Amino acid sequence: PLPFLRIAFHAFEAARRSISREFRRNCQIWVRVFADIPITSKPTEVRMGKGKGNSTGWIARVVEGQILFEMDGVSLSNAQQAATLAAHKLCLSTKFVQWF
Repeated sequence: PLPFLRIAFHAFEAARRSISREFRRNCQIWVRVFADIPITSKPTEVRMGKGKGNSTGWIARVVEGQILFEMDGVSLSNAQQAATLAAHKLCLSTKFVQWF
């Protein structure tokens, strides 16, 4: 099994917003990851037992080498600049890949 990273939904949403603002919504953006794993926690000073707790957020599992975003309809230099802005929002190292 490959090791995976857990990334919060808020990080992906911030990265997606930075890409769409860079292009002023003039391109197509596909988000290839989906935060579908709930994170639960119980309030402090609550006794053990009696269930799992309320959902506090969502995370996505990201495997090394997985494509996170796809962009279409923009130039290469603009896409690289938007990917750099999005990479600053994520808590992992990223690489820009160009498809032909």
